[in-house]
This record gives sequence, structure tokens and C-alpha cells, in this order.
Amino acid sequence: MFKGLSTKALGDEAETRALEYLCRQGMRLEERNYRVARGPTGRGGEIDLILRALDGTLVFVEVRTRAGGSHGGAAASVSRTKQRRLIYAATHYLSRFSTSPPCRFDVVAIDGDHIEWLPAAFDATCW
Repeated sequence: MFKGLSTKALGDEAETRALEYLCRQGMRLEERNYRVARGPTGRGGEIDLILRALDGTLVFVEVRTRAGGSHGGAAASVSRTKQRRLIYAATHYLSRFSTSPPCRFDVVAIDGDHIEWLPAAFDATCW
């Protein structure tokens, strides 16, 4: 399915698949590829998808893809450093609200043709 695509094209395709999957679950897209220039780790952060759940929760989604499940699969590739960058970008995004809505961090892991949605995959309070 992904053979011959560039890394960027692979990522875009995975995000589109994840977005379609989450929309079928009743979520609504707020923003895609939200970027912050520089973060506390010296690099900026990016959130692949920001969606609104049916209950009003703002959901920050990291999409990871791998050709297969070896090396722990796509879900295992969301490192602590990546989590910190996502939290930094989410904090920046939330600064536009006078009162922060309920929110969470989800991961959509795509291993080959298998999509796994991990709601509340990690928590920002531990940072």
C-alpha cells in the first residue's frame, strides 16, 4: 500500500487514514499539522491532528506508522521526548482559550493495514 512513497507522503497518507477513522468514530477535525517553532527541547512541536470528541473533549492526536509490527510497532515509537514536544505544542494551542477545555492525548498507530486507536495514550500531568 505504501510502497514507493516518500517519508512525507507516507506520513500524510497515515494522517489521512487516521483522520478518516476518527471521524467515523464521531470526532470532528479542529486543526491538522499544528506547529510551534521552538520548544523547551530546542526543537519545536507539531500535533498531527486536533479533534473534538462528541463530549466536547479536545483531542491531540499523534499518528505513527510502520510497515509492520516489528521493533515494538508504531505505538512504541512515541518516545518521552516526542510526548514532551506534543505537550509543549498543546500548551501553546490551549493558550488561545480563556478557559481550557477538557483535553487528552491519543495515539493512532498504523502497522501495515492495521489501525489501532489508543485514547488517552499518555498524560500531560506527569511532565
